[in-house]
Amino acid sequence: MSGPENTPPKDNKDWEGFREIDRAIAENRVTSYTWKKTWADPWGRLKLMLVIAGLLAFVAFVVIDDLVF
Repeated sequence: MSGPENTPPKDNKDWEGFREIDRAIAENRVTSYTWKKTWADPWGRLKLMLVIAGLLAFVAFVVIDDLVF
């Protein structure tokens, strides 16, 4: 993703903070694309739903376990 050819040239108006924000925005786009691609794939969607269901079941178990005991 980043390399010497993608790095903007250094000059006196180069602000490090803006470059970090730009990189974060770019990475968020990649993450968004990955989530959309996973949701479009039937097997990926199934895996995603199973993982979410497993996490919700674990949270429900912990909450119920804390309330009962």
